[in-house]
Amino acid sequence: MKYRFAALILLAAFFLSGTGEAKEYKEFKLAAVFQTAIEEPWDGAIHQACLQAQKELGITYEFAEKVGAADFERVLREYAERGFDLIVGDAFLAGEEPSRRVAKDYPETAFAFGSEFAPQEPNYSVFDNWIHEPSYLCGIIAGRMTKTGTLGIVAAIPIAEVNRLVHAFRQGALSVNPSVKVKVAYIGSWFDPPKAKEASLAQIEAGADLIFAERFGVFEAAKEKGVPAFGNMMDQNSLAPETVITGPVWDMYPTVRHSIDTVREGTWKADNLKEWSMMAKGGASLAPFHEFEKKLPPEVIAEVREMEAKILAGKFEVPVIETELTTD
Repeated sequence: MKYRFAALILLAAFFLSGTGEAKEYKEFKLAAVFQTAIEEPWDGAIHQACLQAQKELGITYEFAEKVGAADFERVLREYAERGFDLIVGDAFLAGEEPSRRVAKDYPETAFAFGSEFAPQEPNYSVFDNWIHEPSYLCGIIAGRMTKTGTLGIVAAIPIAEVNRLVHAFRQGALSVNPSVKVKVAYIGSWFDPPKAKEASLAQIEAGADLIFAERFGVFEAAKEKGVPAFGNMMDQNSLAPETVITGPVWDMYPTVRHSIDTVREGTWKADNLKEWSMMAKGGASLAPFHEFEKKLPPEVIAEVREMEAKILAGKFEVPVIETELTTD
């Protein structure tokens, strides 16, 4: 009888140790501060990853969206004062100085922000959407499928992270169709669907028969004119199933999960989290083709899959070009 009792004690200890780890996750507090609405794909990708962490790990997650420059620092300080373990978000342009300033004042809090600049000791890490690899794969499809030899690109602002995506798309197209030309429009905003639609219509009028929608708002114009398009940041096929072929997908969950675990382990440091947003770590991928699986020529899909395998195996490195792209 005593052996049975001892076995029950050991079994109870085993389960309690498991719940202890779950409890640690449950007590973890994650906050996110976004400059745009979460429907905007860039911030939306971060938000979805945080929601996944909340669901799978049981952590506490709170967020603030559409936070203007005047309020950015205040909102950050409120989360830091409330004892959140990790604060993430986008720091590009308006959020850069305030987020770094707050991080200095709260060295025991971990900060991980989308930024084009270097990490800041001791606690401010940076990340970006290094999804230029699947963008290159989209370019291969566009280069093979264009009938006019002209492609369109509608992008946000000519900063490094945007530039490397549009360059990769162009390079992918040129790799299979050296005579292809691209028309580029930067709309000067992270989220301005009407302006993106207007730029798309102008490109279509000028002969573009496939468009890379780096920004939200292109699909409405593409649908109206019957022009295929590529999404960005997430699988956007559901927004226009007959229009969106595929697109580069940014999965922020590897970055968020790595950050949470590093903070919990007590090993958090100022770091560039770049690798967690690339294909090899699962942070980047090509969205499913959906119905375009049957519409695209099998040889084009096979060519894309072959290049995808080379990238994943480290046998091909997509060029990183971060200068502003201009219309050919």
